[in-house]
Amino acid sequence: MTSAVTMKNNYRCAQSLQQFYTGGPFAVSSDGSFLVCACDDTIKIVDSANASIKSTIDGDSEPVTAISLSQDNKFLFSASHSRQIRVWDVSSLKCLRSWKGHEGPVMGMSCHASGGLLATAGADRKVLVWDVDGGFCTHYFKGHKGVVTSIMFHPDPNRLLLFSSSDDSTIRVWDLTNKKCVAVLEKHQSTVTSLSISEDGWTLLSAGRDKVVNLWNLHDYSCKITVPTYEAMEAVCAIDSGSPFTSCLALSIQQHGRKKISSSSIQFITVGERGIVRIWYSDGAVCLFEQKSSDVTVSSDKEEMRRGFTSAMMLPSGQGLLCVTADQQFLIYVPEEHPEGGLNLVLRKRLIGYNEEIVDMKFLGEEEQYLAVATSVEQVRVYDLASMSCSYVLAGHTDIVLCLDTCVSSSGTALIVTGSKDNSVRLWESQSNRCIGVGIGHMGAVGAVAFTKKQRNFFVSGSSDRTLKVWSLDGLSDDLEEVINLKAKAVVAAHDKDINSLAVAPNDSLVCSGSQDRTACIWRLPDLVSVVVLKGHKRGIWSVEFSPVDQCVITASGDKTIKIWAISDGSCLRTFEGHTSSVIRASFITRGAQFVSCGADGLVKLWTVKTNECIATYDQHEEKIWALAVGKKTEMLATGGGDALINLWYDSTAADKEEAFRKEEEGVLRGQELENAALDADYTKAIQLATQLHRPHKLFELFSELCRKRDAEVHIEKALCSLDKEEFHLLLQYVREWNTKPKLCHIAQFVLLRVFSILPPTEIVEIKGIGELLEALIPYSHRHFSRIDRLERSTFLLDYTLTGMSVIEPEMDGRELKEEDVNRFENAEEQQLAGVALEEQNDNNEPKEISRKKRKSHKSKDGRHKKEKVVAYTSTAAISPQA
Repeated sequence: MTSAVTMKNNYRCAQSLQQFYTGGPFAVSSDGSFLVCACDDTIKIVDSANASIKSTIDGDSEPVTAISLSQDNKFLFSASHSRQIRVWDVSSLKCLRSWKGHEGPVMGMSCHASGGLLATAGADRKVLVWDVDGGFCTHYFKGHKGVVTSIMFHPDPNRLLLFSSSDDSTIRVWDLTNKKCVAVLEKHQSTVTSLSISEDGWTLLSAGRDKVVNLWNLHDYSCKITVPTYEAMEAVCAIDSGSPFTSCLALSIQQHGRKKISSSSIQFITVGERGIVRIWYSDGAVCLFEQKSSDVTVSSDKEEMRRGFTSAMMLPSGQGLLCVTADQQFLIYVPEEHPEGGLNLVLRKRLIGYNEEIVDMKFLGEEEQYLAVATSVEQVRVYDLASMSCSYVLAGHTDIVLCLDTCVSSSGTALIVTGSKDNSVRLWESQSNRCIGVGIGHMGAVGAVAFTKKQRNFFVSGSSDRTLKVWSLDGLSDDLEEVINLKAKAVVAAHDKDINSLAVAPNDSLVCSGSQDRTACIWRLPDLVSVVVLKGHKRGIWSVEFSPVDQCVITASGDKTIKIWAISDGSCLRTFEGHTSSVIRASFITRGAQFVSCGADGLVKLWTVKTNECIATYDQHEEKIWALAVGKKTEMLATGGGDALINLWYDSTAADKEEAFRKEEEGVLRGQELENAALDADYTKAIQLATQLHRPHKLFELFSELCRKRDAEVHIEKALCSLDKEEFHLLLQYVREWNTKPKLCHIAQFVLLRVFSILPPTEIVEIKGIGELLEALIPYSHRHFSRIDRLERSTFLLDYTLTGMSVIEPEMDGRELKEEDVNRFENAEEQQLAGVALEEQNDNNEPKEISRKKRKSHKSKDGRHKKEKVVAYTSTAAISPQA
């Protein structure tokens, strides 16, 4: 059966879910289309529609402490612990200017409506106002006795007022025209965390951790009313008359005995440590609406540091209320009229800024369009794969969720089972997003759960208490409203150490458990009778899975190996080595012919079982990969780990084949186009095509042909002008290779000369890798020029000989020799002739054999004389006559 299956050769990764917010400052664009969030020492610009990161601004390696946007969304202002204030162009992401002004970190920022002024609040207790264009300080305000936590300009650009609040529980109002403090508002007993201005601009709302909201009259700066909220407040937002909240609240106001809404009354929203949204009416300090609960509602004192809201703001154009949670979520609420009257808050969108460590994940639904993710929190987050936004959250566990599994019931309902550190298992129904069953009985954290594959009427759990339990799903119905207690059908003490992984066979007859005790055990279902124990790993087993077609099990271990075992006798059939650290997950694909593994080395590997070969390795994670999910239908992969990153992987084998075929076809067509251009002597087009097609031999032939033409320089310059920087880089690589060979170097030097003559030095420097290329070109060029210089000097001997034979006359370059130079030349000739005559006379007086030997010696002497004469000749010829 496996022979008919198309083997996979490659997967492509699309980074679908990245962290973009680690807490702290953030800003929203004036149209609500994007968010600007602090993420450690970087700034992420995030699309508010689907939480995709549009761009990243790298900081100065210090955590970002303050962020603000200009009203037109063109400029972004940021500050970090380095105290450097920076102005960024949002479109180009370039830093336009930067400066330092505070003696401590900048804790808050606000940009004036005109865009020309920037106010900064510092931990040094100072408030400074800056000219954005010039980067100089226009106002320097002192007076606060604590860290200035928030700052805000009056929304009316004609009223040059600045409001600042501090840890000293005071609010100060600064007049920018007179450059002085016009009022100190002292009514709070603790840190003032948030400020807001009413729609008419004459009421200031302040919220603090003293559990009250104060309303201040900006005519005389008196406190109009104090509203007790009975929780530490983190944000207050005034509601405008045109907001959808106003129309929905009209009925609630009447129900509280107010027949007519007063024009001076103000409606406002508060959020705080309890994690609920409340809406207030200033007349009588009435709470018009209180959210019953939210995903971040604090239910115990232990959770206060991790839960609750940290900020809130009204989105523009009636898009709703944005609330930010302590666990880095952005929740967007919109109001709805309740059928029975009043207001109902609906969670329209959830953006997860930071997932922490991802420990497990599974695809969910009949079409696998959702992904259920367990992170280092007590909730399970379910993501829509189309938008990668969090669709809903399953809340109910009281401690971290360690594992999960999914299935589709016989009735078509998508079910999720989760195991937690709170020693319980929970069964969830995805349509209603609610818990329908709880299983209590384990004495330790539940580290592994697995649904049955066929009947879907029970699931198995494994725990750090070293036991396995089989939980029955009998008694569950679709219309069940109450949470039922699940019953364990069978229990067995399975291992000597923690159980890490479970897998149920495709026919529901067996279950396999992997443990830290370095063994995997196969048990018969449903009574958990031991069948065989798989021994051979040297470290704990992290993952087990049955083959979908064969009678075998795959295990992944901390000993860096993956093994396939026979179920019949427990023998090891194959061992796969390749990971450099613990292998944490391994899952079959391609109907058991291949499998995918991932581990603590951050690598994902694709293996073929038959050949024991790793055919692909992918490195897209920076830390351990704890979770691997494989889609049953699409065989799409999802991986997640310690870097809080979820990667989706798509099988690209068919696409890669099509792409290779298309490129080959395109290469053939362009190759023919290249040949036609060469035949037509269209050298510009031919050179460009040869460069693009990576054909250095053809390129050399074209340049060789051009060098033999009269107007070679014109043709080559015309051809080179059509190349871009990447193609110049490729051409210089070819020239570097040609330059290493003496037979090809003259073409290389000719092309090099033309390249350096048409490109200005500034563009040459910008060519990628130009330094390495020049380092390779220079030594060989020196060698070639030295060789040519030696050859040229050797030709002087020939010139001298021919001149001495009166075959040619010495070149004078249009000048006359001096008389003394001519005499010196003639004397040299006479001496040479006298020497020759004397030698001939001596030769006639000697025997033939002796004369033959002497002739040889005279030849060598004559050669030395000639060299001396050549030197004399060249030295005299080089002297230019003086008039």
